[in-house]
Amino acid sequence: MRILVTGSIAYDTIMVFRDRFRNHLLADRLHILNVCFVAPEMRREFGGTAGNIAYNLKLLGEDPIVMATVGEDAGPYLERFAALGISTAHLRRIPGEFCAQAFITTDLDDNQITAFHPGAMNRSHENRIGAALGASLAIVSPDGKEGMLQHARECAAAGIPFVFDPGQGLPMFSREELLEMVRLADVLAVNDYEARMLEEKTGRTLEAFVPELRALVVTLGAQGSVIHAGGRRIEIPAVAPEALADPTGCGDAYRAGLLYGMARGWDWEKSGRLASVMGAIKIAHRGAQNHRPTRAEIAERYRRAFGVYPF
Repeated sequence: MRILVTGSIAYDTIMVFRDRFRNHLLADRLHILNVCFVAPEMRREFGGTAGNIAYNLKLLGEDPIVMATVGEDAGPYLERFAALGISTAHLRRIPGEFCAQAFITTDLDDNQITAFHPGAMNRSHENRIGAALGASLAIVSPDGKEGMLQHARECAAAGIPFVFDPGQGLPMFSREELLEMVRLADVLAVNDYEARMLEEKTGRTLEAFVPELRALVVTLGAQGSVIHAGGRRIEIPAVAPEALADPTGCGDAYRAGLLYGMARGWDWEKSGRLASVMGAIKIAHRGAQNHRPTRAEIAERYRRAFGVYPF
């Protein structure tokens, strides 16, 4: 069973300001703000939801179909995918655009100022999903608004079961659009903050969505996750990480574990536990794609946490 991953391909440029923003902001002059934060530390990471999920699926031994739009600066990302053995056949290059990218400046109090440029991501609707792709399972993750709506509809029309992962894109959608995508989806995956926002925007409780879905997955950070499926509430414990380096990309790692289990027909408890293991492995490393466990090492982490090998 091949897994289709739709979403963003992005670069994350992360800078560290060795001071506190509050020491350089005048409260009575914020309406004419003009400041410069010198950041001697900077790193550029590979990111984006589609890139991150595909990377983690590859670690698990999958051969995902990655569908996204990229800009003229995609060269390093395309080279990375080629080196990893991830196909770039469905990455559409958009002339005159940059890849989506975030510019993040963090101060000593872990406050962040972020500027996000969507770039080629806004043209994601130019990619089309059909049965010819050969996908048997998909995820519609944060991307351009029009593209997410279109891909949800196309998955449903092609009979491809999919996970709807609105993520940070959730505020873009109207009540009617969110209700449509949840109705078309087989699985809805949100974190606890997104869950509350979904309730607020739709005027419906999470419990009201459960009967319409094959599963509702809510991640709770250090408190683990909860999967509502088959009339059950399945609590998945968080796996203790070896370090707490960076939460960026943990949700994507979790979703890769979930998709892997779904593709193999595992029960929800086993799939959720693998998802939890993947999140724990990722959080111990800076950046979304710098953890490099072998498949055997992932299996061993699962055994240490839950007493049996997953594969």
